[in-house]
Amino acid sequence: MPHVSMVLSPGFQFLALGVQAAFELANAVEGEAYYTLSIASVEGGPVTSSSGFAVPTVPLAEVGQVDTLLLLAGLTPPPRQDEATLDTLRIIARESRRVAGLCTGAFLLGQMGLLDGRRATTHWSYARQMREDFPNVRIEDDRIFINEGAVWTSAGLTAGLDLAVALIEKDLGRDAAGAIARRLVMHHRRAGGQSQHSELLELAPSSDRIQKAVIFAKAHLANPLTVEELAEVAALSPRQFARAFRAETGQTPAKAVEQMRLEAARLLIEETRHPMDSIAREAGFVDIRRMREAFMRQYGQPPQALRRLAKAP
Repeated sequence: MPHVSMVLSPGFQFLALGVQAAFELANAVEGEAYYTLSIASVEGGPVTSSSGFAVPTVPLAEVGQVDTLLLLAGLTPPPRQDEATLDTLRIIARESRRVAGLCTGAFLLGQMGLLDGRRATTHWSYARQMREDFPNVRIEDDRIFINEGAVWTSAGLTAGLDLAVALIEKDLGRDAAGAIARRLVMHHRRAGGQSQHSELLELAPSSDRIQKAVIFAKAHLANPLTVEELAEVAALSPRQFARAFRAETGQTPAKAVEQMRLEAARLLIEETRHPMDSIAREAGFVDIRRMREAFMRQYGQPPQALRRLAKAP
């Protein structure tokens, strides 16, 4: 009987506890107690949420054999945990079949060293901080959830339900997962390859000149969008523009343009049935080959695979 333990850290967001509903409904769908559940913390005792409510927890070491370890955190990334806490989490994670960091819980996995060399996601607004904190992790901030072997991460809080349903699908199959999604009144069961809000790729330059260049680029993706072209829009020299752009956005103009094109292409892939060659041209990739190369660099999958994921029932 797989045991699912939800581990709370101080300041956790209460909504994250909603993932237990998916496992509870799995038991109802199966007609038996397939999963057992616990709410734990490293030390046990009441843990206070970000809204001020305290939840009783059992010490993690007393939970017993954990099949699925879910790390829940707050609306902001958790601070660096002490080594004793991280060692306890590492031991339980190592003995578990799988471990997941929900939303900012992914930062805990990063602190444990479990994300090194892996792909991971988190809430889009903290993706840049996660890149800075964990340079050995490949952050994909345009994903609902990511499964890397025994390690899972999810985007914002409601994406935790998508991850939970995906975990259940691994155990009980697609029919059960679909039934649970319907019981949860989820609009549809989102595959992990789907985008988070398009805002996640919004650049936030502070100056009017760089903002103007970003707006121009988004509206003219079919253009070459060279540094020279964007610099002219911003009324700066190419060298001044490149330096100012990176200082204000944290990215080079070329990288930002590629992200805009990837976002535009992904939306078309997920929401339309347009042929891939048409999408490539519309998003400014010129041809399918270049679009495919960009998708492989960013997502590790070709566009066709992401369309299949997005259309999955």
